[in-house]
Amino acid sequence: MIPNHPSDSTRRRYVRNIIATYRRATDDQLARGHSWYRTAHQLADMMSEGNVMAGAGVIAALSANKAWDLNRRIAVDAFNGKLHGHTGGNLAKAAKIMAGADPAEVLPMDMKTGNFYRCILDPGDAEAVCIDRHAHDVALGTPKGNADRGLSSKARYAALSLAYRNAAAILGVLPSQVQAVTWVVWTESLAGVKRRPTLERYSHDV
Repeated sequence: MIPNHPSDSTRRRYVRNIIATYRRATDDQLARGHSWYRTAHQLADMMSEGNVMAGAGVIAALSANKAWDLNRRIAVDAFNGKLHGHTGGNLAKAAKIMAGADPAEVLPMDMKTGNFYRCILDPGDAEAVCIDRHAHDVALGTPKGNADRGLSSKARYAALSLAYRNAAAILGVLPSQVQAVTWVVWTESLAGVKRRPTLERYSHDV
């Protein structure tokens, strides 16, 4: 598990691991990763009939521990009047957002859900990084299966976010693009997937 306060040498190792995974991407994987949040932004716009802030907020509120295809379906259902498929607390957050609350006042903005919202709302955001379990494992350099990554720790989340931002600065792309590309490379390598995953199969599991 990644420590809450890694040493400088450990931080540099995380950055090297992230960059190495990014550089293993094929042209197709790069294209899919770089466009992922733009496509999610379009989905948020469509499902909310132009209220991208609400669309992105509801998607993020209903994202924890949900594969993307299910996350997408229950978010669409929410805007169609059927709020279901998640815990009571997260359903309440989605309801508040659809009622007009600012997602930034409803979601934990310094953690995964808030950063996921930011990435969808503004795919050009130069700071936001959605750290899920796969992003953790990419930085660590080893898969951890179903083990708890401790991503509820704000210090650990911040350390990982910084590693992705540092890697992005070296690579000359956005942190969210580094995260999305490395997710594609990492998960396809683990699963031995040869078919082309689409947006519907992208997961932001914690």
